[in-house]
Amino acid sequence: MIVREHFTRSWLPGRWRSRPRILALFSFRYDAHLVPDLIENLRPLVDGYVAWDDRAATDTFSSEPRRRRKLIRAARNMRARWVMFIDPDERIESAAADILPDMTRDDKPMVIGFHFRELYTPDSYRVDGLWGKKVRYNLFPLLDGQKFRKEALHAPAYPIGYRRRMTDLNLYHLKMIAPQRRAARRDLYKLLDPEKAYQDIGYDYLADDAGAEFATIPPERGYLPAHRDDDGLWMGDIPATPATEPQSSRDRAR
Repeated sequence: MIVREHFTRSWLPGRWRSRPRILALFSFRYDAHLVPDLIENLRPLVDGYVAWDDRAATDTFSSEPRRRRKLIRAARNMRARWVMFIDPDERIESAAADILPDMTRDDKPMVIGFHFRELYTPDSYRVDGLWGKKVRYNLFPLLDGQKFRKEALHAPAYPIGYRRRMTDLNLYHLKMIAPQRRAARRDLYKLLDPEKAYQDIGYDYLADDAGAEFATIPPERGYLPAHRDDDGLWMGDIPATPATEPQSSRDRAR
C-alpha cells in the first residue's frame, strides 16, 4: 500500500508548493517503528515522501525491484523533480539541508552520493578497511526514459548510465549498532545469496568485529533526532531453508 505526504512550505511561491522538488522514497515492514524519526530527520531536506507499507506481505521477503517501481511511479504522479531512496534505519546528517538545494537545482542525468557510515553506537561509526570506504548513491532527478537495474539483491537504486557526483555528506546507518542485528544481517544474506552470486566478498564480514576502528561523529556532522536503540532485530524470522533463488531485501551489505 502506498502512503504519501507532501509537506506544506508556505514561504514558497505557489508553483513550487504544488510541485515538490525532492521526495524521499522508502518502504517499511518490520522497521515501521523507525519511520516517524526518519520523517523528522528528512523534513528539513525534502518536500514530502512516498512510502510502501509492506506489512501486509505474506512472503518472507518481498521484491525490492517491484517496490521501487511502485515508488517511482507514485513519485512521478506527484510530479516530483528529484527523489531520494532511503531506508527507515538511515539518517542523513543535518548539514544536508543547506548543501543539497544547490546541487539539485539543475535536472541533469546524475546521481548524488553520500559517505555511508555504519554506526556501532548512536554517535560513532566503523572506519577500518572497507567500512571506511562505503558510499551510497541514492538522490537523482526523475527524467524521461529512465531504466533501472533489476537484480534481486544489491542493485543500485538509480537509473542506468547516470553520472555519479559524490558529496562530503554522511548518511548514517542505525541497523549495525546492535551485535545481534549484525549477526542477523549476515545470516539473512547468506540465506539469500549462498553462492555469493551478488557479492564476491560474501557476508561473514558483517558480524566480524576483529580489528574494528571507529570515529566519533563531530557535533557539526550530527543527525537529528537523536537515536536511542531498542536492541530489536528490525527484521522477520530467518527461515532455516536455504534460498535457491534470492528474493529481495531492503538491507544492503555494500
